Amino acid sequence: MTTAQEQRTTEELQALAEQAGRELEEASALEILQWAVDTFGTKFCVTSSMEDAVVAHLASRVRRGGGEVDVIFLDTGYHFPETIGTRDAVEAVMDVNVITLTPRQTVAEQDAEYGPKLHDRDPDLCCRLRKVQPLEEGLKGYQAWATGLRRDESPTRANTPVVGWDEKRQKVKVSPIARWTQDDVDAYVTEHGVLTNPLLMDGYASIGCAPCTRRVLEGEDARAGRWAGRAKTECGLHG
Repeated sequence: MTTAQEQRTTEELQALAEQAGRELEEASALEILQWAVDTFGTKFCVTSSMEDAVVAHLASRVRRGGGEVDVIFLDTGYHFPETIGTRDAVEAVMDVNVITLTPRQTVAEQDAEYGPKLHDRDPDLCCRLRKVQPLEEGLKGYQAWATGLRRDESPTRANTPVVGWDEKRQKVKVSPIARWTQDDVDAYVTEHGVLTNPLLMDGYASIGCAPCTRRVLEGEDARAGRWAGRAKTECGLHG
């Protein structure tokens, strides 16, 4: 028996996204996530870099008749140990279903084909192989996915809609905390005792793969520690 979710066309999904983006602009993060779960059911997932577990925690509070919300984590093979530890802790203590995606090649296999330290020589290709392609595969069974993007993180994210259309993947993209500030995130973490990556207390404001992430300096935006010294500001997952 097919469900209404399975029968939606690409045009219907895009229209849903655009309408929800307008109607939910002032809604709370929980209301946005509840809409996504009510609308897409098991065809909705949350992605998390495990920089913090705020969106995963929000997802754990959403009422869902069919079980826990899927939380997808991309294990690139280059993560800090603290990031893997945060993933393991989320899986252990939160009412979510953590799914870990891995690239087609191990780091050693990639080094053998492309040479060592591809991230230094061609970071765009490295991101594509270790992040973008695995996510493309992992999202195939879903119609909508949620991110932790916030408008205040960087100029490239300033226009992030709370619900929008992911043209590249032909899916609905939900950013429930898009309107939040860092102060909002900090307040939520404190109020609910949410797990955060220990590196956030060690000068890192945005945490990605270890070879391409440094601490931020005073006055820099949160993304300045990613691919420092390069024009690159995004890994390709969001643009």
